[in-house]
Amino acid sequence: MASNINLFLSAEPREILGKQVENLREQGLLPVVVYGSKTKNLALALNFKEFENIFKEAGESSLINLKIKGQEEDLTVLVHDIQRHPLSGKIIHVDFYSPDLKKEVKTLIPLKFEGESLAIKSLGGTLIKNFHELEVKSLPTNIPHEIIVNINLLETLGSEIFVKDLKVPEGAEILKNPEELVVLVAVPARVEEELEKPIEEKVEEIEGVIKEGEKKESQEDEGKKEEKKEEKENK
Repeated sequence: MASNINLFLSAEPREILGKQVENLREQGLLPVVVYGSKTKNLALALNFKEFENIFKEAGESSLINLKIKGQEEDLTVLVHDIQRHPLSGKIIHVDFYSPDLKKEVKTLIPLKFEGESLAIKSLGGTLIKNFHELEVKSLPTNIPHEIIVNINLLETLGSEIFVKDLKVPEGAEILKNPEELVVLVAVPARVEEELEKPIEEKVEEIEGVIKEGEKKESQEDEGKKEEKKEEKENK
């Protein structure tokens, strides 16, 4: 599960900045910047389709070798931030971070739920996911691309998987309480009871209104009788 640096992208320096970068995009190029503790900030451009293909595989948790035109040494980078067009959702700018490979970094790693749960398939349970990603601390070369959650282990209703049950590469640490619940199989709701409950409540409300109305009507009748009695006595 550890990251091997076998992903490569070619880039070249760019002098076009600001609003003029739209001209690069029209040529199929993607404007990017690179920064890091041991790297001066670089403004680069790379092929949009090449980046799109690499990003599908690397995500934000795999190291990429960046080959920069005119430089002898490659830069090892992580995708740090992506900007997308507000309407189309297309990637329009990328920030790369070049980490110190000898220092640990913290990275959000996506969870990948694999397998088939007997409790869901045969017993009608519902899978409840508490997390979709977890923060991991490790050397850049040990960053896992994803964390596998094996739901085959969920065989009975109410069964659970905790953070302590998850496996990450040696040298990597999940920064979450080991006793935190990651996923569980909930017992199926008793639909009939849930449907009947509001009906009973409504019936009670209606009965209450009727009784209140009958009480009010009875009081009004009593009042009228008293009025008639007084009229007769006065005559």
